Amino acid sequence: MKTLLRGLWHVLRAPLLALAFVVLWIEEWGWRPLSAWFARLGRWPPVAWLEVRIQGASPPVALVLFLVPALLLFPAKLAALWLIHEGETMLGVAVLLVAKVLGTALVGRLFVLCEPQLMQFGWISRLRAWWLETRARIAEAANRSVLWQGLRRSLRWLRAHLRRSR
Repeated sequence: MKTLLRGLWHVLRAPLLALAFVVLWIEEWGWRPLSAWFARLGRWPPVAWLEVRIQGASPPVALVLFLVPALLLFPAKLAALWLIHEGETMLGVAVLLVAKVLGTALVGRLFVLCEPQLMQFGWISRLRAWWLETRARIAEAANRSVLWQGLRRSLRWLRAHLRRSR
């Protein structure tokens, strides 16, 4: 059984690492910049007023405020899949992308606003600690991979080539 699991792990390791890397990339290059973009909306007085109320919410209310937008996006994603199934591939992909970008921005901003309250829930605190550890392991494994090193070399070459061509 151990030999079978090792063999299965050997086969699945690269695709799982690639999937984990995509999730990490979305979290790093999607969540933070998009929530920062949403934070700019906080300069508008009505949004600033709302953000202050959200920051002052009790932990249970903060949890609901954090989870509800993520749950509300689920029907939009189902609609996108239905559109793709119905042959409206481009429209379905567009709906999916818009839902993902706006959802990531909103949920990211809400997490920033509600983080102190959310960390009072032991399970969320443990889940976040697990995610940070996992993210560090994924980044380390990706940095060691031949594919990632080649991609970084290619990007450095491309940047240097673009600079020289200016």
